[in-house]
Amino acid sequence: MQINTKQDHTAVIVVDIQADFTQAMQGSLAVGGADQAYLDRAAAETRRLKALGYPVYATQDWHPADHISFFSNHDNANPYDLIEIEGRQQVLWPPHCVQKSPGARILMDEALFTAIVKKGMDPAFDSYSGFFDDGKKTTGLADILKDAGIKKLIIYGLATDYCVKATVMDAKMLGFDVTLLKALCRGVAPETTDAALKEMKAAGVDIC
Repeated sequence: MQINTKQDHTAVIVVDIQADFTQAMQGSLAVGGADQAYLDRAAAETRRLKALGYPVYATQDWHPADHISFFSNHDNANPYDLIEIEGRQQVLWPPHCVQKSPGARILMDEALFTAIVKKGMDPAFDSYSGFFDDGKKTTGLADILKDAGIKKLIIYGLATDYCVKATVMDAKMLGFDVTLLKALCRGVAPETTDAALKEMKAAGVDIC
């Protein structure tokens, strides 16, 4: 489905289209299929939606170097290990999207965005969602959207099974209507991506 007309009270959220998550930039945590063709398509659609009059927001992973999710900050750990920290499960990732590093940059013209909301800045908590970190601290995105009178969201980006899903599910929990543009998302793994799409659909997300 292509969105061809402006819908009232609707905004776009572009999730974490950053260098470290893309094959095109040989990122440290590159998502399969996030190649240059994907980047070109996502950028073109973002420009088109902006031209239709939608406000466009971006989320940006913005980790300190000592972030808890980096395997390199744990003794005897390997990338993608799953550990328990204070009663919650934590996937250990390769260092990525470190603040002010080239890998953290958003791969679109930042002039497209009404606001860029940074996440994952607390070294003690991961933050897949654009709305809250794992410690339930808000990023401020919900207040930005509600202050702008936004009731519906069009969401796409990286990665389907982690940050996109978490952002979508929190948006639904907060009362927003959500449309996911699946063709403009890429996932880390096929199994978790399929499960994420099923979970989002069961939550009432319109998947196009």
